[in-house]
Amino acid sequence: MSSLTSSSSSIASSTSHLLLPNTNNLTSRGRLLPMITGSLQRRRRDSAISYKHWSTSRNAVLREELEATAVPTSVPVRVALELLQAGQRYLDVRTPEEYSVGHAPGAINIPYMYRVGSGMTRNPHFLAEVAIYFRKDDEIIVGCLSGKRSLMAAADLLASGYNYVTDIAGGYEAWSRNGLPMEF
Repeated sequence: MSSLTSSSSSIASSTSHLLLPNTNNLTSRGRLLPMITGSLQRRRRDSAISYKHWSTSRNAVLREELEATAVPTSVPVRVALELLQAGQRYLDVRTPEEYSVGHAPGAINIPYMYRVGSGMTRNPHFLAEVAIYFRKDDEIIVGCLSGKRSLMAAADLLASGYNYVTDIAGGYEAWSRNGLPMEF
């Protein structure tokens, strides 16, 4: 009886279906009927093939999405100030109204989004406007009001081929809260 239990448990663990031995599916020697084992082998083979295909397809899609969605590096505002002082260029992606209240010295304003009614809409010409002021190999620090738009803008810049893009965590709110230099 122990060989029956061990063979049944090894078959059950190797398949996704639990088979319990009973008088309907066992031969007189306690083995599973050939039609059941053949069915199990086909099911296991078919599911392995479909899983392999699905897994490969899923991984290819995920890899493409990951390559298309580059994640920018985010730095605190004090590090961003040091980068600005070291020669990197500041891209302020706030609206013109937000920019006019105050901005980092030398910042170039190209809005990533515009206010429309009570919401915001993405600037459809953002990448084209950035290309007027920045080359693909320029070192760019990107800031907005709180850090959300700048993170999206930085990801778009990286995805479109800009090589050295850094996001400012906390945005202009953190910049002004830390008493960093501003222009009006």
